[in-house]
Amino acid sequence: MAFSTSFGSSFSSFTTISSPPSSITLCIFKSHQNNLSMGGYPRLCGRMVLNCSSPEMGPTSEPVNVRQPYRHSMPPFNARLDEVGMPKPSFKWRRVLLEVSGEALAGDQTQNIDPKVTMAIAREVAAVTRLGIEVAIVVGGGNIFRGSSWAGSSGLDRSSADYIGHALICSFRMLATVMNAMFLQATMESIGIPTRVQAAFRMSEVAEPYIRRRAVRHLEKGRVVIFAAGTGNPFFTTDTAAALRCAEINAEVMLKATNVDGVYDDNPRHNPNASLLDRLTYQDVLLRDLSVMDMTTITLCQENNIPVVVFNLNKPRNISKAILGERVGTLIGGTWNSVLSLNCY
Repeated sequence: MAFSTSFGSSFSSFTTISSPPSSITLCIFKSHQNNLSMGGYPRLCGRMVLNCSSPEMGPTSEPVNVRQPYRHSMPPFNARLDEVGMPKPSFKWRRVLLEVSGEALAGDQTQNIDPKVTMAIAREVAAVTRLGIEVAIVVGGGNIFRGSSWAGSSGLDRSSADYIGHALICSFRMLATVMNAMFLQATMESIGIPTRVQAAFRMSEVAEPYIRRRAVRHLEKGRVVIFAAGTGNPFFTTDTAAALRCAEINAEVMLKATNVDGVYDDNPRHNPNASLLDRLTYQDVLLRDLSVMDMTTITLCQENNIPVVVFNLNKPRNISKAILGERVGTLIGGTWNSVLSLNCY
């Protein structure tokens, strides 16, 4: 019997002859090769087809699939690989927290929730999650109810007003922020984004309870996590809840989506000459008493070294630009660096 095969430069041809005097068998091996690439490293695969014939047995064809070993080559130590071994592009941030206020979800204020706004958010978040960036979202509930507006004028103290606000929405079996979170979740899942809602209050029928390790695991699996119900306590704003969740899940930046282009040195609605500030330190916000967010949030971000980007939600692609680390709005507590800009649409 004679064997002859070759699978490329790393394999040598060989021939073995063994034929009894009573019969002669001729075997021909044909290899069909493919060169595959995994992570930029060539991989050789082959498939052998065995054709044998002899005077006694006649011709026969028996396909044989052979899984051939390939040489393993280690990528650079700090290289990021995706699920199929391809190197991931480098971005400024890999895990981000996006804060969306209830007022921003209302759009032009003609209704509580504007479907066009939620769909715009969903599409831009979808574009960046496909690149491997982990996104968590904190939503507010000011478009439905704001407890502080009742405090004082109604004779209620602040804590009672806040809890009445929660109770008012609980009459519809959900809190204001949970309602917004569920609407945003439904919009995202309608375009194929796996999404989970976690609430600070236990509402097992409509949302998961907030569990830090579970939230991080969802993010690692490529799911978007929406945090609702704030911190679960009165006197804390959506900004503070966003900063707290950002620190807990080890997000690298807090992105505050607003209805203005960023932080100004004066109120642009009252002063048309107000200038947009490109970058600020935490101390700048505290000393100049800039009304970008409350002092509790700024202090929490400063203590945990969390940079904050304030940008306009209503401008197209601003969300994806902010998540990708591109220069947009005002950066607080960080520095703008040159980042890789990809067209993710």
